[in-house]
Amino acid sequence: MAQGSAPAGEGRLADRAYTEIVAIINGGDLGIGDRLPSEPRLAEMFGMSRTVVREALVRLAADGITEARRGAGSYIMRRPSERLGAHMPMAELSATLGTYEVRFVLEAEACRLAAMRRSPEQMETIQQAMDALRGALESNGPAHEEDWVLHRSIFEATANPAFVAAFDHLEEGIYRILRAGVDISRARSEEAIGAMITEHEMVVEAIRAQDADGAALAMRWHLSQGRKRLMP
Repeated sequence: MAQGSAPAGEGRLADRAYTEIVAIINGGDLGIGDRLPSEPRLAEMFGMSRTVVREALVRLAADGITEARRGAGSYIMRRPSERLGAHMPMAELSATLGTYEVRFVLEAEACRLAAMRRSPEQMETIQQAMDALRGALESNGPAHEEDWVLHRSIFEATANPAFVAAFDHLEEGIYRILRAGVDISRARSEEAIGAMITEHEMVVEAIRAQDADGAALAMRWHLSQGRKRLMP
């Protein structure tokens, strides 16, 4: 076990601590830029060890919700959108957002390989999926299925079934995020949906140009923006 990390058996407690801290952030008493209670204070409030609370704070910082400042504690950077509750129990927010860390690695490399290996037929499949996603996003209906199909078609173009299997394993968490992302974006200005379309188009065009590094970078940008869209 790495020094400073919570034992595996404490993972669920860390999820609970994460949920409790999000409740504090969304409670309204603290604003963006305010400092959270100290680690010892949070541990006392939740009846948990400081190790568990520290694990939760690390996850919150990784998700862009808080920022840890050396010697000064953790500060609120963003509030998770209350609309997330319509798509997932808040108790599962930590685990669901945690898929982003895996996707940054997995999907960026999948895009890199797809750009290098895709066949003309696979490129046509990717383009058809992009066209379907654009149409869905420009309508008032759901778009998560079309979004999933586009991402998965990129994995299929890696010519490595292990990549497809790994992506399919994340399906439940990704579906939640895709639904929530579209719902939250539709509640904002038209530019939010436009940005989603543009980000996907950048990925597709880099794969078409067989620009491996550009495809990986475009996917990482899309995922980073997608995570931000889950915040107000």
